[in-house]
Amino acid sequence: MASFKTVMKSGHPPTLFAAFLYFDFCFAIWVLNGAMGPFITETYKLTPAQTGFMISLPILAGAIMRFPLGILAQYIGRKNAAITEMTVIMAAMAFGFFYVNTYDEVLAMGVLLGIAGASFGVALSLGSGWFPKEHKGLAMGIAGAGNSGTVLAVLFAPPLAQAYGWQAVYGFAGCVMAIPLLVMILFAKEPPDAEHQSFKEHIACLFQKDGWSFNLIYIITFGGFIGLSNFLPTFFYEQFGVTKVEAGRLTMLAALMGSGIRVVGGYFADRMGGILVLSVVLLAAVASFLLLTATPSLVLTTALFMLCFAALGAGNGALFQLVPLRWPANTAVAGSMIGEVGALGGAILPNVMGLSKQYTGSFAYGFVGYAAFAAVVLGCLLLWQRKWVGTWVGPRGKVLEPGAAEPARSEKAKALDPVAI
Repeated sequence: MASFKTVMKSGHPPTLFAAFLYFDFCFAIWVLNGAMGPFITETYKLTPAQTGFMISLPILAGAIMRFPLGILAQYIGRKNAAITEMTVIMAAMAFGFFYVNTYDEVLAMGVLLGIAGASFGVALSLGSGWFPKEHKGLAMGIAGAGNSGTVLAVLFAPPLAQAYGWQAVYGFAGCVMAIPLLVMILFAKEPPDAEHQSFKEHIACLFQKDGWSFNLIYIITFGGFIGLSNFLPTFFYEQFGVTKVEAGRLTMLAALMGSGIRVVGGYFADRMGGILVLSVVLLAAVASFLLLTATPSLVLTTALFMLCFAALGAGNGALFQLVPLRWPANTAVAGSMIGEVGALGGAILPNVMGLSKQYTGSFAYGFVGYAAFAAVVLGCLLLWQRKWVGTWVGPRGKVLEPGAAEPARSEKAKALDPVAI
């Protein structure tokens, strides 16, 4: 088993760190409206359904923007795409600071926050691009741990909003965005793993069954993570009557667990296989969602959310150990496409939770729906892996060793790429 030092020597750590920082700060900005949800709800006297929609809009916008940014990165380079995006984000934060004063303008700001959510595929591909296949799971897990930006948002946004007003938080966010921008400019290097392909080849993953299989899994893992991260401050505030700042701190505990475990998920996916890790975490997610329907005490609810986020975070890391194995030549595009659909699933969750609360008086039906969906996807994964193993991936989702199962691969792999839905 390779040591962490050995893994780092196999790639380019400064680029990996720059990718992590870029994704971390972008993620924090992406979820700002969710972190400030109780403040915005109180300002405009929003209904639960309106709050759910307001929280979901940045997620939806970010999801839609991910794939175009991934395509752009293939042509101008991932480092240049990251620099361009962060520059635009800083301008968007200036709009939020100076011009957001009505609920409609909050919704418009939600769309602009989505720009930050587009960073996903570029950050992971940039960070892992210097590393060999056998270590890409860990590298992607480290870069993907930038979803710890949720922790920054829920930890700092509520007290800043309380002290200076929630509109001022956009201004603070725009200023600190200069940190990852400078690190990216000074320390990151464009990875050498890019291949010149036609636009049709770049978007081929959109028309392959495996891509949509990955999408469904990611709707559960990342969709659940981002959806709950945005909704939990409102959930804790309304369900248990805690203060707005306390709601942010409770959300931080769950989000921190999910972010840190993402690295662990990628690490164990490299060693044990991404398919095996995904099977375990999906089962854990189903169990935690169902237990949350009982509306336990605040302490137990927080513990269950920490378990749930740990499972979802590990699943995120495990899934993206598999992506570069399936699409080695256009990981940024495939990752952006999968991230886009996964984030769309996250946009659904706050709306479902808000509607559940408004029309039934309870959040339980939202948890039941997501648990049922996760159970179905787990069953599908057990069927899909029969086709995957031996074609582009090894047993349990590990790297396929050179020469292993080549007879099966030569026939099956040819059938993978042209398969359209």
